[in-house]
Amino acid sequence: MHRIESGIWQEEAGDNPFVAEVARCRGYDVFGDMLPRAGWADMVFLLFAGEAPTATQRGVLNGLAVVLANSGPRAPAVHAAMCGGAGRAPAAASLMAALAVGAGRVGGAREVFLAVDAWREAKKDAMKMFAALAKTEQDAADIWPADDTWPGFDPHSRDCALPVRQALAHFTTIVSNGALASLSIHREGLEHQAMRGLAMTGVAAAAYIDLGLDADQAEMLHLLLCLPGAAAHALEMRSKSYKALPFGDIELLQEGALKHKDPAEYFSPSPGAMP
Repeated sequence: MHRIESGIWQEEAGDNPFVAEVARCRGYDVFGDMLPRAGWADMVFLLFAGEAPTATQRGVLNGLAVVLANSGPRAPAVHAAMCGGAGRAPAAASLMAALAVGAGRVGGAREVFLAVDAWREAKKDAMKMFAALAKTEQDAADIWPADDTWPGFDPHSRDCALPVRQALAHFTTIVSNGALASLSIHREGLEHQAMRGLAMTGVAAAAYIDLGLDADQAEMLHLLLCLPGAAAHALEMRSKSYKALPFGDIELLQEGALKHKDPAEYFSPSPGAMP
């Protein structure tokens, strides 16, 4: 009989070899024991970390799920999904657009990967973060282009946004020590060094460290946690015109002035154009 080898998932088949009669996640009976007792955070943490979460870990993961669920229409990944919705693209296409845009080095999951790597190098000490970040070298085969940003900090602002401060304050009520606590204590000093405000990716990276996840696990989980808002906004846009897309009526001129333009003009043929 064919065997499925996985340290994550164990199954027992019945008469039909293609249907599992019993399914266990890391040894826990999913439908017999977990379903009536466990929640979303328990299942996700078990899948990624290989063990059931503590009450503290459950609180951090639930908080991350709320904080990252929807970055809003200003976020490039959400905007990409909205474009898919406006074009009546299939659901999977809108989600793939959000994943592609949200995977990058600036504000995306790859930035979280780099920040988590730096935290692990710094051993949860925020004051050692910049020395760790300075050691980061660009792999010659890296698909992400090199840049001069500091992972976890906003390249467009020197101020820490209120939601970022609120999220960090919330997490420090759950975790009294570790990366999140160190980040809270030294945030202003780090921002002064970076000449940039702390970003939500920086808070998330510290949270993943306190959850005990490595950079690869953090990157994958971050992509997953950011999808609900992209999906909801894509669905909302399906009932609207593309003209309802945010920032769709702004055109930059060469001289740097802003001009509002009807989006329909972009699709109007110029005089003498081929029909």
